[in-house]
Amino acid sequence: MINKRFGAMSAAITIMMLTSINVTALPRLKVSENSRFLVTEDGRPFFWLGDTAWELFHRLKREDADHYLTNRAGKGFTVIQAVALAELDGLNDPNPYGHRPLLNNDPATPDVKDGADNDYWDHLDYIVKRADALGLYIGLLPTWGDKWNKKWGVGPEIFTPQNAEIYGQWLGRRYKDANNIIWILGGDRPVENETHKEIIRAMARGLKRGDGGSHLLTFHPTGGQGSSEPFHNDVWLDFNMRQNGHVPEFNPRYEKTRSDYDLTPVKPVLDGEPIYEDHPISFKAKEFGHSVAADVRRPLYWNLFTGAFGHTYGHHSVWQMWQPGRDPKNNPLMPWFEAIDQHGAAQMQHGRRLIESRPFLTRIPDNSVIVTADPPSSVPGAGAKRYVATRDSAGSYAMVYVPTGRPFLVSLGKISGGNVRVWWFNPRNGKAVLFGEFPKTGERMFTSPDPGENLDWVLVLDDASKQFPPPGQVK
Repeated sequence: MINKRFGAMSAAITIMMLTSINVTALPRLKVSENSRFLVTEDGRPFFWLGDTAWELFHRLKREDADHYLTNRAGKGFTVIQAVALAELDGLNDPNPYGHRPLLNNDPATPDVKDGADNDYWDHLDYIVKRADALGLYIGLLPTWGDKWNKKWGVGPEIFTPQNAEIYGQWLGRRYKDANNIIWILGGDRPVENETHKEIIRAMARGLKRGDGGSHLLTFHPTGGQGSSEPFHNDVWLDFNMRQNGHVPEFNPRYEKTRSDYDLTPVKPVLDGEPIYEDHPISFKAKEFGHSVAADVRRPLYWNLFTGAFGHTYGHHSVWQMWQPGRDPKNNPLMPWFEAIDQHGAAQMQHGRRLIESRPFLTRIPDNSVIVTADPPSSVPGAGAKRYVATRDSAGSYAMVYVPTGRPFLVSLGKISGGNVRVWWFNPRNGKAVLFGEFPKTGERMFTSPDPGENLDWVLVLDDASKQFPPPGQVK
């Protein structure tokens, strides 16, 4: 319940006293006209390449946050996903400067002190501004889910529909002039009843009232779930976010990206938490070991080619900002400051550049580019060897993700023009090799440059008359 020492009027006064921070370098974002993508306010395509830095505000000093953000900007990331009221005892365990976010753990009374650089929220402001200067958006979670539904992690449960709306309004007002904010409600906890739904909806109402509706909103769900399940028809939900989760197989998790793509009303869809690099596979390290770069590359292309407008990467050490001296969660393999340079993190930008090198806002999922083999478990395959395809709706190009080196047929008739220019794109280094040019007739067999190996490639088929640059080269 709301602390009785502070009524709604006092909370409103607190809101009115706050001056919002001014961050304006980056353009605001909006949903594209076809409701499939995000674009800037002037209509330019925006590729969401996210990183899960859930404990960024809570655990890193400013110099460490600078180092982390600079690294991510240099690797082509565009969105940093982080939590205001953090999972790892973020209410009671102070940040590196000794500050906590709330007075008496009451969401209606954020702990704000006069002056600069002397409270928890000043530190958060610094990181938001620094991200903006580096060209990074912040996917900002107002709270992690255990603050409203304590299934695991450290509580206590502090939210009601009433104080969620007050807190949302305060937070929205504080960041209403920060163009680089995207609101992400929820946080890896189940929505089990109507009270949970109303807490989220009340927080969304508060955010919109506070920032005037100037930022996009979505919801981060539990593993294997999507925001569409509890909230797809809610007007405040601008795009769907999935957590396809910490498994390395296409079925049954990653195929659900396409399920959300096919929903009506049409909304953009994104996987906001796939398997992390160096994470215990399926949370069973003794049975399956820890994931590697190949395990995080596959979901990047599976999601993009089955309808996602972008993708989020994560590393098991980075989300928790683990380093020696801190309680490790679920066996991280290295400190966060080493993990930020793992191979999978650097390889994410290759997928972004590949998509950006071809017409962006007309891209659709279309597995009919791939000719089904006999048996189909070979091609398009299943598990970690699933082939998926995407193409331009007008046929100017198509792409097939090839996770393993076996022969497969494609339908060249999906491509416009008279001739098809064929490339092999390497997801490990971002380089493309021209394979040849062929008449657009019937079906053609291809085998990746590493036949028989579990090395992934992308087959790119271009209408030769379009004279596109090599895949991955952005004009």
